[in-house]
Amino acid sequence: MEQNEKLDHIRHSLSHLLAAVVLKKYPETKFGIGPVIENGFYYDFDLPEQITEDDLKDLEKEMKKLVKAGLPFTREVVTIDEAKKIFSGKAGPAWGGNDQPFKLDLIEEFSKADKEISIYKTGDVFFDLCRGGHVENTKEINPDTFTLLKIAGAYWRGDEKNKMLTRIYGLAFETKKELDDYLAFLEEAKKRDHRKLGKQLDLFTFSEYIGSGLPLYTPKGSFIRRTLNDYIESLQVKEGYTQIWTPQIAKAELFKISGHYDKYKEGMFRVVSNYSEEEFYLKPMNCPQHTQVYASQPRSYRDLPLRYTDFAMLYRDEKPGELSGLARVRSFSQDDCHIFCREDQVDKEIDVALQMTKEVMKTFGFKYRYRLSTRDKAHPEKYLGNPETWDRVEKWAEEIMKRNEIDYYDGPGEAAFYAPKMDLMATDALGREWQLSTVQIDFVMPERFNLTYIDTDGKEKHPVMLHRAIIGSPERFMMILIEHYAGAFPVWLSPVQTVVIPISEKYTGYAVIVLQDLYLNGIRAEISEANETLGKRIREAEIKKTPYIIVVGEKEEGEKTVNVRKRHQKETSTISISQFINEITKEIQEKK
Repeated sequence: MEQNEKLDHIRHSLSHLLAAVVLKKYPETKFGIGPVIENGFYYDFDLPEQITEDDLKDLEKEMKKLVKAGLPFTREVVTIDEAKKIFSGKAGPAWGGNDQPFKLDLIEEFSKADKEISIYKTGDVFFDLCRGGHVENTKEINPDTFTLLKIAGAYWRGDEKNKMLTRIYGLAFETKKELDDYLAFLEEAKKRDHRKLGKQLDLFTFSEYIGSGLPLYTPKGSFIRRTLNDYIESLQVKEGYTQIWTPQIAKAELFKISGHYDKYKEGMFRVVSNYSEEEFYLKPMNCPQHTQVYASQPRSYRDLPLRYTDFAMLYRDEKPGELSGLARVRSFSQDDCHIFCREDQVDKEIDVALQMTKEVMKTFGFKYRYRLSTRDKAHPEKYLGNPETWDRVEKWAEEIMKRNEIDYYDGPGEAAFYAPKMDLMATDALGREWQLSTVQIDFVMPERFNLTYIDTDGKEKHPVMLHRAIIGSPERFMMILIEHYAGAFPVWLSPVQTVVIPISEKYTGYAVIVLQDLYLNGIRAEISEANETLGKRIREAEIKKTPYIIVVGEKEEGEKTVNVRKRHQKETSTISISQFINEITKEIQEKK
């Protein structure tokens, strides 16, 4: 047995032990499912009473007792009818008499697929509808390598129309050190949580009157969002990209032609008009609208490539239970670009896009690799276009990666429904991977919209449509940056770059003079009024992650200097105002 498979068996066995101790404490419990997940396991319960995370320690202690008891896991195959009797409580005393409606729901599903039914017994303390695998005996589990982590709510089968169950999560690793290291990682991640820091730094908020998944950006948050877009736009303009703007709604017909209506309709918001019977949708992406800008005029081979960028808002109808801060929202934008070009221009255009992306990743300090996202060949019905074209484009994308000496791995089944993707996976300060930029070679959309250009031979041809984003959604990227930097943004991206603190009211006048000099040199600064102690005001500036703190008093006023403390440093230096301005301006310009 491979090591990963062995660990999965341990985690799966622990989910059964969790269910066993829950059943012992709450005999009327109804059981959902208890699968293995990354780093551990969970089990869903319909409990007769509410529990809290304080109860987890007692449940964990009982689980460890079962581990030490050396209970065997044994498998028994039963018929559909036998399974129904067992989990309806009608199979006799040997199986117990607890009706399990969620298990019966699963059995009904299995009966339609004519699946084999197996039951795993954990000694004589628990049995469960389960396909395996498990350890042979609980003594194979090291009791020091697992823990119960947290409680959450989860709808049965992930459907909001079904009953809400109590989900208990557990962690399990091969060694105690791995468990301790992961718990330390979770603590650090908790400190960096963008929802907590977003509130602390006054960057964004949500309102129940507006709706979940619809963030509101404060002046500081809006500044960061706008600055990210401006930075990307400054790079795009240099490479001949031109910005357009498209409406947030469009007729259903547009999405029917693009294929989104059939492939993506459940993720789109329908818009109803008071005066028209036409069917409209909020757009979930920009590409269909961009085809219509291209189609607005006759095109020649001389016009290509055309590079359209668009920062317009997008909307996706995400499930309420999947919304999470800025990580998963219903309203967002993208640093979107669609390039319409000839086939002989594709390589150069993609090379430029990859080089721009490389520069952006360097600016933000991300390590990264690429995922070559291809079709799930077992399900061709998921994709538009002919298989021969897909074969050619997937091979083409692979050649582009190799030519650019890009570290990549395969991602079967991760392609868009119209094209394979070259997806950049960035690693943040905690070692987590996030998908950011993407490049896609699309032959499908131009054909479906019958986009054409007149080639050198006077004949009409379809252009190739390249889809490209660098940071993806600025809003989601903002979330990643908050956690990557732990809220301590680089100076060029900080809404407030320095705070000026007079030691007392007596030196407020000089503080204002310093503030004006900073303003005149384009440095974003605030003054901290002397109505609190100096220590408290310095601490407040530190909590707000301000890059530079300037303190001024009698000495500074007399010498026309400032006392400067850089973020994360205890040492201070007294320098002239002009020297500070020169140093911070250089840091801003270099985007360090």
